[in-house]
Order: sequence, then C-alpha cells, then structure tokens
Amino acid sequence: MSKMSEMAATIEDLRRCAATINEAANWLAEQFGGNEPVTAESVPVEPVLTLEVVRAVLADKSRAGFTAQIRSLLQKYGASKLSEIDPTRYGGLLADVEGLNDAT
Repeated sequence: MSKMSEMAATIEDLRRCAATINEAANWLAEQFGGNEPVTAESVPVEPVLTLEVVRAVLADKSRAGFTAQIRSLLQKYGASKLSEIDPTRYGGLLADVEGLNDAT
C-alpha cells in the first residue's frame, strides 16, 4: 500500500473514531446529564469518501484475487476505471466491493 493510500485510510479511520466517540458522548449526556439540545457538533458526521480511500480498498481486494469482480462492479457503475465514477456513488461501490467473498 502506498504512503498516500495508508494516509487516506488512516484519515478515514480517525473520522470513524471521532463519530463513534461523539455518539458515545451523546448517549452519556442523555443518560446522566438530562436533555441536552442537539447541535451540529453532536450529530454524527458521515465520513467523506475520497478517490484515494476507495482506490486503496479496491487495490486491497484486487490483491486478494477479486480483480475480475472489481472490473465488473466498475462496469455496473458505468465506468471502465475508478476515476470515471461519480464520487457520490463511492458508498454504494464500497458496499458492493465489501460484499465480495470467496464464493463470488
């Protein structure tokens, strides 16, 4: 994995951790602090998927032997390469890629 891919994956992990900590803090506030108003800071933020993050996931799956299935998924999303896919569709693509297993 390249340094940029590792960094992108680490950033994504940090964002997920931050969202989880925020959810835990909200739960604790509800349980022990009464009715705290909901603010922008207390609402979990969906992590932003970047081309680099998606590329790193696809590269890992490809190295695991799923290259043909990944090509098929790219075609399903109307592209011959990842950079042609609309970034708003990255979540769906990743969900499909994570569904790949040895039985596919």
